[in-house]
Amino acid sequence: MYIHFIAIGGSAMHNLAIALKKEGHAVSGSDDAIFEPSKSRLEKYGILPIEFGWFPSKITKKIDAIILGMHAREDNPELLKAQKLGIKIYSYPEFLFEQSKDKTRVVIGGSHGKTTITSMILHVLKYHEKEVDYMVGAQLDGFETMVHLTHENEFIVLEGDEYLSSPIDRRPKFHLYKPNIALISGIAWDHINVFPTFENYKKQFQVFASSLTNGGSLVYNEEDQIVDDVVNSVKNQIKKYPYTTPEFFIENGITFLKTEEGDLPLEIFGTHNLQNLAGAKWICQHMGIDEDDFYEAIGSFKGASRRLEKIAENTSTVIFKDFAHSPSKVLATTKAVASQYNNRQVIACLELHTYSSLNADFLNEYKGSLDDADEAVVFYSPKALEIKKIEKVSEYQIKEAFRNNNVKVYTNATLFREYLFQKNLENSVLLLMSSGNYGGLDFEEVKNLI
Repeated sequence: MYIHFIAIGGSAMHNLAIALKKEGHAVSGSDDAIFEPSKSRLEKYGILPIEFGWFPSKITKKIDAIILGMHAREDNPELLKAQKLGIKIYSYPEFLFEQSKDKTRVVIGGSHGKTTITSMILHVLKYHEKEVDYMVGAQLDGFETMVHLTHENEFIVLEGDEYLSSPIDRRPKFHLYKPNIALISGIAWDHINVFPTFENYKKQFQVFASSLTNGGSLVYNEEDQIVDDVVNSVKNQIKKYPYTTPEFFIENGITFLKTEEGDLPLEIFGTHNLQNLAGAKWICQHMGIDEDDFYEAIGSFKGASRRLEKIAENTSTVIFKDFAHSPSKVLATTKAVASQYNNRQVIACLELHTYSSLNADFLNEYKGSLDDADEAVVFYSPKALEIKKIEKVSEYQIKEAFRNNNVKVYTNATLFREYLFQKNLENSVLLLMSSGNYGGLDFEEVKNLI
């Protein structure tokens, strides 16, 4: 096939483009801006656009299919030309479903934990040399691309995102996959620009849970009451497999999992990650990996990229960078670090960067999320509010929302950097949580703080 990508530079889009090129398809694409690592990776495979921008002249009847990314707009000139010519247009998830209709589809959903659980599953399967197709949103050690498609593999493992499929397909991505096996890790309101009420957001998971094929298997975190309610509301003929946090203990800064074969030291930590592990174990068992083999492999799992990533450490200080930005993720990550390093001062820094996190009405969802830290800092850029066309929020509103008068609030990137670099980090853990970069903070420079 000849496949053209509109908005090829996205994290998921460029991975799919490379996967299809490696499968022998002719691939081209366009975007108005492409950043690293997407740029270098597309260049390596000869599919980096010669120049950035949208070029309707690229769209001809020679193209068999268009894959449309969320970064494009409804009035994108290449999209309009493709519609005029009657070329088949797929959203990203729609195309993945078309490629996997004859496979056993395993879909991992949840407001939090889905990337880590998907990564755990792929780590275990790779360890035991079990070949599967996959799509996951984070880069993993030992995997060149995070999308892999073949004709012969029986299973495909998909990270099931609840965000919209494309500018012209407003369905959540995970509604399109029709899983044979699925997992829901947790539900906590997010993406308020798309799902304006919690009930509306929760409904998307009800649709997802009801989209399993008849006789399918649904693995779920029964410690999350909302997940439990959603799963128990499903009327379809499916099998349900609940999981809970497994027994564990922390000794000398290492988390040990209690198993029938003995205590297993882990590279990961935190109650949320132990829950993720329990869910991944169920899924792997459904895919033919027994419990002992799962434990043998999971001990070497170091975590998904950008999830509690240790960027610097010495004998008295550890610095973590984490992608956490939604309230449930911030709470879980801060609590995990505080529990793991209970003999050290925990300094938790959160950047409010997304549309939801900067919305005055949504801010209250962060109540108590930084309470486990010894020192809590919130940074946000007034410029981000302007770009997203959101009402200004004040320092007072931040402290009220977090229900924590001790929260330090910074709106100036230079002053935040000065705060960090003047800080004595002896016997401390510095936790930097953001989907951005604190107004231009150089994380390589941060490593030199210790």
